Amino acid sequence: MIIAVNTRLLIQGKLEGIGWFTRETLSRITRDHPEHQFLFIFDRPFADEFIFSDNITPIVLAPPTRHPVLWFIWFELQIPRILKKYKADLFFSPDGYLSLNTQINQLAAIHDINFAHRPKDLPWLKAKYYNYFFPRFARKAKRVVTVSYFSKEDIIRTYKIGIDKIDVVYNGVNTTYTPTSDVEKLEVKEKYSGGKNYLLFIGSLHPRKNICGLLRAYDAFRTSVESDTKLLIVGESMFKTNDIELAYEGMRYKDDVIFTGRLNTEELHQVLGASLALTFVPFFEGFGVPVIEAMNSGVPVICSNTTSLPEVGGSAVLYVDPFSLAQIKDAMVKIYLEKDLRDSLIEKGFIQKDKFSWDKTADLLWGSIQICANT
Repeated sequence: MIIAVNTRLLIQGKLEGIGWFTRETLSRITRDHPEHQFLFIFDRPFADEFIFSDNITPIVLAPPTRHPVLWFIWFELQIPRILKKYKADLFFSPDGYLSLNTQINQLAAIHDINFAHRPKDLPWLKAKYYNYFFPRFARKAKRVVTVSYFSKEDIIRTYKIGIDKIDVVYNGVNTTYTPTSDVEKLEVKEKYSGGKNYLLFIGSLHPRKNICGLLRAYDAFRTSVESDTKLLIVGESMFKTNDIELAYEGMRYKDDVIFTGRLNTEELHQVLGASLALTFVPFFEGFGVPVIEAMNSGVPVICSNTTSLPEVGGSAVLYVDPFSLAQIKDAMVKIYLEKDLRDSLIEKGFIQKDKFSWDKTADLLWGSIQICANT
């Protein structure tokens, strides 16, 4: 079988959530199934580290997909041409974008459809593209995979597709994330927070991630208890960050908020392992990888009680309503004051994390590929 794959998000040094999903699943699938040929379709020069095995043929297909117009050109004009040229039997797209202009079987990984519920979080043209094309992609696909039962039900309900057409393949977690030693924690805190304890957020600076609420809740936390605990925010700015800037400028304790920007995996592991707790309170999440990264690192988690997050966190996190600044603040206070609570959450997290691994994800995804190919 010739399996073509959209690998445009395999960008060296810049892997985000879907990029990691692509890397971790395909590195296993291509290795474990040498009897099949894989076409990896990139939209820019690629790194050799992403050519995982000898049964992969890399293809660079212009133009680089940096804009909705270029997405249209790539998926609707260029992809059908390549699929026909190489006589592909199946097209797998880990980011959910498909081509409406080909008749070969297609498998879409649609991680979530936050844009259907929160279109104003996105630039106008991107929101229009997603909400026009993704319902059509979901219907065009021979099969769909997603990363939580919440997202499965959301896609079925919103796009009116059959329940038997969509499979759940949970995300895994990078094995880099393990507990760090006390000495390492001290070194990390000296480097990032002047030796002070800190609460941590990991994720893009995006309206959906509720950074404004996090900043205001942190200010309230610092006002309500005598503490020099900092707040570290790790991640890159995306778009529509004016409200974040205004919330930050209005803070009483803004000098104790540290924006690190993007960190590489090892730096992220160190910062996560040394934190007092992960504070992850988005409005909408299709899975929430930082939650299981924290569990693997032996770090307690404050987490939203919405969308997919209770499914991922189980009984191992401290839940809050992301729309309630009081609840987020109170959770910060409890985490800060109650060592027994922190220890209990860490212990439960070590149990919960075992539900998730990239080996399991890859096996389930391969099962979906086989069903899609034979439909």
